[in-house]
Amino acid sequence: MRLEDDHGRPGGQDLQQDAGQPGADQPAPGSASAGDSGVAPRGSTAGDSGVAPRGSTAGASAVVPRGSTALTERRSGRTGRNLPAAIAVGAVLGGLVLLTLFTVKATFLLYVGIIVAIALWELGHALRSRDIDLPLVPIAVGGTAMVTLAYWTQAKWALAALALAAIGVLAWRLPGGAAGYVRDVTAGIFTLMYLPLMAVFVALMVAEPDGARRALIFVVLTVCSDTGGYLAGVLVGRHPMAPAISPKKTWEGFSGSIVACLIAGAIMVPDLLHGHLWQGLVLGLAAVVASTLGDLAESMIKRDLEIKDMGHLLPGHGGIMDRIDSLLVMAPVIWLLLAVFVPNGHAA
Repeated sequence: MRLEDDHGRPGGQDLQQDAGQPGADQPAPGSASAGDSGVAPRGSTAGDSGVAPRGSTAGASAVVPRGSTALTERRSGRTGRNLPAAIAVGAVLGGLVLLTLFTVKATFLLYVGIIVAIALWELGHALRSRDIDLPLVPIAVGGTAMVTLAYWTQAKWALAALALAAIGVLAWRLPGGAAGYVRDVTAGIFTLMYLPLMAVFVALMVAEPDGARRALIFVVLTVCSDTGGYLAGVLVGRHPMAPAISPKKTWEGFSGSIVACLIAGAIMVPDLLHGHLWQGLVLGLAAVVASTLGDLAESMIKRDLEIKDMGHLLPGHGGIMDRIDSLLVMAPVIWLLLAVFVPNGHAA
């Protein structure tokens, strides 16, 4: 449902390169590109920022051949992806959210479970590129138990399932020998915390009597953060926010995300949950901070693994992990604030 990416896709908070000039993803015709593989050498940012090295003339004199779609090339230079496809995929994913939330809430958890399972496979595949072997079976079984118990019972049983899943990770990796045991087990525990545990807070939101509206606020705030940041980043983005992690994210895009989320929070919390205006504003601001942190954290993971995308399942987006990085970090933050601000359906 997001429109941005840290590596050349439409960036909610990205510093966009000049339209029409090929960046790392668009080498000039006939020229060689160091970023042809889509992966920059460790420690290098070439290919990530979409900007040619100082002194390079690559792409400076690129000429659009007669009969080619210059507009398409300029759009690709700014967004790095097929924007219509990205919007279409986002609309489908968002439509499924509405359909499942406002029919049978349990089907929304099934939808979340499928997304988490695909993300788990993508992360495991990415980690294998660095010889890290995730114990997928105990993570998948434990994660399913955690989310299911969080929705149908009490949170303490989900916590017990997390502990048992961690024990399962320790046991599952034993037959593999001592070499890399700490590395693989550590990655397994991290994955349990990064994917299933974050999904538990979505289940806790949905389990409330007004859970569909709480989950809707959660999803809409994510969309507003990405869309507001995308528009501001494209129109006025100039000052990099975290160049060492994601060179295209800008403070202007971050400001656009703040404005969009403040408006959304101020409208939705009072209207949907009968909360106070100030609570909606606080929720919106917290959502932006959590969303940005989620983006930057996944960008750092991809830089460490030296990959561009976690997957290629979604046209115009990349992988599922690339789409839910903000949601993962936002879930516990939104759940906690709504539980404090609007407990039992009444504003505190």
